[in-house]
Amino acid sequence: MSAKTVSPETHSGHTAETGQKKNTRGRVILASLIGTSIEFYDFYVYATAAVLVFPALFFPAQDDPTIALLSSFAIFGVAFVARPVGALLFGHFGDKHGRKVTLVASLLTMGISTFIIGLLPTFDQIGYLAPGLLVLMRFGQGLGLGGEWSGAVLVATENAPKGRRALWGTFPQVGAPIGFILANGVFLIINWMLPHSDNPALASEAFLAWGWRIPFLISAVLVIIGLWVRLSLVESDSFTRVVESGQVRKLPLASVFRSNWRNLIIGTFIMVATYSLFYLMTTFTLTFGTTPTAPQAEALGAKGFTTADAWVGGLGFGRNDFIIMMIVGVIFFGIFTLISGPMADFLGRRTLLIWVTILIIVFGGTFSLFLGGTADETPRMVGAMAFLVIGFTLMGMTFGPMGALLPELFPANVRYTGSAFAYNMSSILGAAVAPFIAVWLWKVGNGNPWLVGIYLSSMGVLTLIALLFSRETKDDDYAGNITD
Repeated sequence: MSAKTVSPETHSGHTAETGQKKNTRGRVILASLIGTSIEFYDFYVYATAAVLVFPALFFPAQDDPTIALLSSFAIFGVAFVARPVGALLFGHFGDKHGRKVTLVASLLTMGISTFIIGLLPTFDQIGYLAPGLLVLMRFGQGLGLGGEWSGAVLVATENAPKGRRALWGTFPQVGAPIGFILANGVFLIINWMLPHSDNPALASEAFLAWGWRIPFLISAVLVIIGLWVRLSLVESDSFTRVVESGQVRKLPLASVFRSNWRNLIIGTFIMVATYSLFYLMTTFTLTFGTTPTAPQAEALGAKGFTTADAWVGGLGFGRNDFIIMMIVGVIFFGIFTLISGPMADFLGRRTLLIWVTILIIVFGGTFSLFLGGTADETPRMVGAMAFLVIGFTLMGMTFGPMGALLPELFPANVRYTGSAFAYNMSSILGAAVAPFIAVWLWKVGNGNPWLVGIYLSSMGVLTLIALLFSRETKDDDYAGNITD
């Protein structure tokens, strides 16, 4: 590896020596934040629909609602298989042709796929072709997000002032809680506006008929806004230096595998606990929180809901109530994502993440304490709310520093490919199977989620081992680091 000389810079919009136009601080923050907010909005819209409506609309042939939900989660996982493909595709173009054009392409891929999901016919209309088309569009979502994250964090960190990379790296990370709040907020508003079902575990007829499509179609407006912001960007200094030094790789993937294979492995496992926690706190908890308790299931059965007996052992909250609880928890997610940036700049990424990962491992052992279940409404509400606040706080503390840490593991001319591949490979190990495994472990535990917590702790152990084998990167020469 060789370090190239870094020219003097200012952050007022131009370089000190050449007068070349630069990205202003506001432009960088907005472009990195709005893009990931839109991307995660699109992704969460599907995650919410996968719990609330897709089992009924795309898998109604399943007699067991558990099997229908698992089928919906299996398609949910398709996007995570697509994400490494997107990482390789967009990473290749990002390291060869620049961050800006690649970010625009990834946003379009994600947005078009999400919009088409809102137009899809259901199983009752076209049979098994419906879930087939859903798989295809879900793959497109994953393909776009696979290239989105790395481009967004590179726009932020490659334009960051000295000693502030972790803080600036949290700006695109905050897009995750913002996207979650937007997606679930839209679902919440639609639920309030439409007639409600007497069964809290089921969606209303109007929502199933057409209401669920609105959040997917709205994404078109958000994508247009995101494209307008991103088209105003200029290329980062780091990539410009790669071009000027003649170090653009013809095959960035081959280069990163040849010279940085160890960091690919370490980066992948560093993210495993983060991903597992993320999707357990969002997708699984929505299922668990809105599943009837045993007394509720008995009452629903008395009203003629024949499928109620198949779903017993959850917390029994109404969908709207629990989504509001989750939004409150996600606010803590956003706050602590931003707080983690200055902490990582001061303490170091590795030190902070080691301690946070230990807390995640401990948190996994508390699932029964918070979610063990009770017939009383107040203790159940307090336990669930405490669980969401603690879990999402830890999520912010582990997710925030990743915006700086993963790109710092790789040289500038293969940084897009390397960070994108590590980030998205970990999504398969930590997120693609998490909701699926969690539902299965929940059933094995006879309605008690203690095994789900053990699963999270085991993922935390893998991340802790990876962190112990990693090195501190906060003082690395980020702009001038180019592989030979």
